[in-house]
Amino acid sequence: MIRGIIFDKDGTLTDFRKTWGGATRTLVADLSAGEVALAARLAEALGFDPATHDYAPASPALVGPTSAMADALAAHLPHLDRGHLVMRIMAAEAEVDQVPAVDLPPLFDALAGDGYVLGIVTNDSEGAARRHLDFFGVAERVAFVAGADSGHGAKPAPGPLLAFADATGVAPEAVVMVGDTGHDLEAGRAAGMATVGVLTGAATAAHLTPLADAVLPDIGHLPGWLAAL
Repeated sequence: MIRGIIFDKDGTLTDFRKTWGGATRTLVADLSAGEVALAARLAEALGFDPATHDYAPASPALVGPTSAMADALAAHLPHLDRGHLVMRIMAAEAEVDQVPAVDLPPLFDALAGDGYVLGIVTNDSEGAARRHLDFFGVAERVAFVAGADSGHGAKPAPGPLLAFADATGVAPEAVVMVGDTGHDLEAGRAAGMATVGVLTGAATAAHLTPLADAVLPDIGHLPGWLAAL
């Protein structure tokens, strides 16, 4: 019986393309300073198509922390200090307008009202996650928040998911991990949890299905899936 729900953030609580597509295109344009060939190399390094705002399933923008994006870009920007590059990416991320995948407050109210313990595990920073939860108006419904910098490791390792179980007292087998990437679902499997994929990120159903107990259009369909268990 499911008692706890862990959500990824970007691409799960939010619509990834609507939130990050324009921002990634702007970041690439800014870092390339008008050099068309360099812009193409930077976009390719991020697994990003500036024309369609599509991302490759293994894009570091999808599955890694900010440092992974910096590592992918650094080889093409030898004139930039890596620390400076990380700060440029973080500054761009801070200015992004988050676009929720669904109306989050009523969904979180309904899930919490049904007795589910809610958590967020992201490969973004914990501080950014908490700011976004405040912005969405759901912070008070969330019992646990972990980012890649929270000391539990990062997905696809199961550490932050198991930290949720430890912090809330909900056994891993009674938790479902909900996310939009293979890293999310691999972490859930490794933690001994149920897994649900959603299609509000860049990954396709074909990519997520082998790792998921169910693939849903978005998290708004989660209550129906839970009710059918």
